[in-house]
Amino acid sequence: MLLGLIGLAGAAAVSVLLLVGLALALAYPNLPEVSGLMDYRPKLPMRIYSADGILLGEYGEERRNFTPLAQIPKVMQDAVVASEDARFYQHSGVDVKGVLRAAVAQFNRARSQGASTITMQVARNFYLSTEKTYTRKIYEMLLAFKMESLLTKDQILEVYMNQIYLGQRAYGFSAASEAYFGKPLKDITVAEAAMLAGLPQAPSAYNPINNPKRALEGQHRILDRMFENGFITAEQRDQARGETLHYKTQVESPVHAEYVAEAARQLIFTQYGEDAYTRGLNVYLTLRSADQTVAYHALRKGIMDFEKRQVYRGPEDYIDLPGASGDLDSRVAEALADHPDNDELKAAVATDVNPKKVVAMLATGESITVTGDGLKPVQSGLAAKGNPKTQIRPGAVLRVIRNDKGDWSITQLPEVEGAFVALDPRTGAVRAMVGGFDFSKSKFNHVTQAWRQPGSSFKPFIYSSALEKGFTPATVINDAPLFFDAGTTGSQPWEPKNYDGKFEGPMSMRRGLEKSKNMISIRILQSVGVKYAQQWATRFGFDADKHPAYLTMALGAGSVTPLQMASAYSVFANGGYRLNPVLISRITDSKGKVLNEAVPQALDDSARAIEPRNAFIMTSLLQSVATRGTAAAAGRALKRADIAGKTGTTNDAMDAWFCGFQRTLVAVVWMGYDNPRKLGDNETGGGLSLPIWIDFMSTELKGVPVAENPVPPGVVNINDEWYYNEYANGSGVSSVGMDDKLPAAPNQEERNSILDLFRR
Repeated sequence: MLLGLIGLAGAAAVSVLLLVGLALALAYPNLPEVSGLMDYRPKLPMRIYSADGILLGEYGEERRNFTPLAQIPKVMQDAVVASEDARFYQHSGVDVKGVLRAAVAQFNRARSQGASTITMQVARNFYLSTEKTYTRKIYEMLLAFKMESLLTKDQILEVYMNQIYLGQRAYGFSAASEAYFGKPLKDITVAEAAMLAGLPQAPSAYNPINNPKRALEGQHRILDRMFENGFITAEQRDQARGETLHYKTQVESPVHAEYVAEAARQLIFTQYGEDAYTRGLNVYLTLRSADQTVAYHALRKGIMDFEKRQVYRGPEDYIDLPGASGDLDSRVAEALADHPDNDELKAAVATDVNPKKVVAMLATGESITVTGDGLKPVQSGLAAKGNPKTQIRPGAVLRVIRNDKGDWSITQLPEVEGAFVALDPRTGAVRAMVGGFDFSKSKFNHVTQAWRQPGSSFKPFIYSSALEKGFTPATVINDAPLFFDAGTTGSQPWEPKNYDGKFEGPMSMRRGLEKSKNMISIRILQSVGVKYAQQWATRFGFDADKHPAYLTMALGAGSVTPLQMASAYSVFANGGYRLNPVLISRITDSKGKVLNEAVPQALDDSARAIEPRNAFIMTSLLQSVATRGTAAAAGRALKRADIAGKTGTTNDAMDAWFCGFQRTLVAVVWMGYDNPRKLGDNETGGGLSLPIWIDFMSTELKGVPVAENPVPPGVVNINDEWYYNEYANGSGVSSVGMDDKLPAAPNQEERNSILDLFRR
């Protein structure tokens, strides 16, 4: 039986090789040029640093120091060849025996066997995608044949050992030796070489720092292969097995600043072009790593809190579990290589499932048990008669998360997106930027690239324009129904509503903003004039063409980015100056010479956007929102009177905002789906985005003294309310819309009819 299977597999392999030969003849002329590998020399990368000197990102053709093969110890070369491609010096790019071995394993549904030679891996890493398709595999073989015809074996091995990713931000074995052992590669021992040689297969799964048990098994396997292939003696193998390895003390987990680093890269590329990736530029940003970390975790926590309320969409994948328990660890490691951990969201494979308990294995090989509340988010997936497509069963690839008490729960990667940006309003410096939930999932930076409706968070700019037209915080405005024909709105007849559906009659302008009353904002805009308000908004950096001059502008129906909103709110926070956001503080060359340095922006008349008294009164109004309005949760949580801001929820709850500030810090939070859809019936900016803002500010404002805004010239306080001097004592607009009527309350007969309906 076994001979028959091998015969079938052998025939299949021969057929494949014949097809490869035919494809080589046809496709060879169209394969990529590989001559560049003949003189492989990585260029010096561009490095992005935080203000406190923490590396945030590297960009360039290669992110490593090149080490010629002659300087790589023989033991390291031998360990790699033994681990990855024992017949490297015998084959011509494709190992026929390896293909046969993989075919037999596939036929028997065993764990996948790596038929990729070192040459094929170089071809894939330099020229092809990582998708697992037969077409890519064929091109991989063809390129390997071409490379072997042009390069020597030593050249190919040299490229491989310098460019392979080995975890811990290390590319190439020289960098890996420093990252894991804190020593130069030339001093590597046999035991250390075997440990490093096991990393290329799955750097995360075989990381000796995070997964010591699995890494040790891999090391022993490679030591055996080195002995079997004559690279070391039995005595050396046994000595290496007994050697205790000492790893470099690891620094804290890397700062998650992928979006901000990419934004900086784009700015530098605009200035330097392709040279940006080869000159060894060091780019220093305005943000500190600690602030960035706080923002990152605050946004992710807010998004995951929302995700807990969503319907379970099912496992990410299903795999076949091996019959032999001894093969389970390897099968899980292999499967989860395609489902990497997402920071605190760990990937796991379910191994035992029932409605009250799920046992799963992590990529580290650790087995975890989820019970009780940890299963609540996925009850639909555990139902016996549930949808087979969303059912949790053995082999299901899950996403799990651990709480502060150490208890595990099953969750899912979120579909909703978010953005967070913080600025110093005094300088324009970016203090934190998180462009989305996961950079590896989507490179789209929602802070700078997402044009969304701001909803009620745009109202302060309408109110600001009204202050220049005689309105005061005490102006009484009627919260009564309105109806407009198509010509007024620019599209169709419009009968706007308040969020809660209620009309409360006359109230002050201050109270109208606190309660975010739509009718109040519309009546203000009607009185001020849509053209005037549209132009006024441009003072804050908004584009007039993205805010059409219709009454719907009062409800934030235009388009903004979170960065625009942060910059605009900074005008209120700094007393009326419009400053450009600043992300890069300085650029140096590889030797530290300063090439460019940001010039501080002057807070003078050239930057003046609005009068100090306008900014002062608007700050006072927005402080009321944060103490007794829709954002009162901020005042209760932070217990300080110098915070101000505005919630924002768009029509049908497709966007949720909070934009807020203290004199030294402005922060804006947005949440929504990339393809706009309703967030939920009861989801608002105050419920979704405000908690994220509070989470960030509670850390950032700790120890910062409460600061009262100095009273500017031109305002007066009468009966605890602020007025422009010329509009005090009844000289301004006293009331608006007072002739409009509230909906009539039902009379006694109508009340009785309604009660009868309920009784039925």
